[in-house]
Amino acid sequence: MGETSRMSKGTLAGKTAVITGSSRNIGKATALALAADGANIVVNGVQDQAAADTVVKEIEAMGGKAVAKLADVATKEGADALVQAAVDAFGGVDIMVVNASTRGQKSFLEMPHADFRRVVDTTIDSAFHLCQAAIPHMQKAGWGRVITIGGVSWYIGMPNRIHNLTGKSAIVGFTHGIASEFATQGITANCVSPGATETVRPASAGSGNPRNAMNIPMERQGDVKEMAATVRFLCQPDAAYITGQTIHVNGGLFYGT
Repeated sequence: MGETSRMSKGTLAGKTAVITGSSRNIGKATALALAADGANIVVNGVQDQAAADTVVKEIEAMGGKAVAKLADVATKEGADALVQAAVDAFGGVDIMVVNASTRGQKSFLEMPHADFRRVVDTTIDSAFHLCQAAIPHMQKAGWGRVITIGGVSWYIGMPNRIHNLTGKSAIVGFTHGIASEFATQGITANCVSPGATETVRPASAGSGNPRNAMNIPMERQGDVKEMAATVRFLCQPDAAYITGQTIHVNGGLFYGT
């Protein structure tokens, strides 16, 4: 059986997934994972068209369908444009993965409010605008998946990242709200909370050895494919009874309850 034929019969065949921040790292791994299950993919980044196009080509090489759309999803205009790109290319949106984030390190007393707002807005404003634009399409279909990407840092605390901790804590509450409001309409909402993960980040995001610094019981960082696999599971038809949950993927660093 050819790749195209196999993917056309995948568990997500005919579904369209929009994944923000999907030109690299967890977002890219998620795009490839959902494409492998037959979903149409809308790849998103902010500035790097070449990186987004590369992901599209990888998906097409697998026999899948994908388009790339650059947009700043922290703004309503950018979020609306991204969802519209999905509608134009594939007719709607079935899966929204709110993954895009930005972060840095700065002590609280030295942190400009503009830096705080930039990180929080990218995390929570993007979720607000994207879901307002995408959920009506899910309602029309009677089926939908909203997956937000949180993080272990706000559970365990971390110095010099109050902006990131604030955004990630807020995204959990947002996810609970979406889950409860649309539970009777075939739409689920869950949060995947990664621990320390091997990713490519700018120097401003911080350095150091997370494995040693945070004493991960498994004594290794996570792989982006492991995070993507959790998102992939939550998107499956078999996960229809799971909603409003935060799934921790952190090698035992934090035992969520």
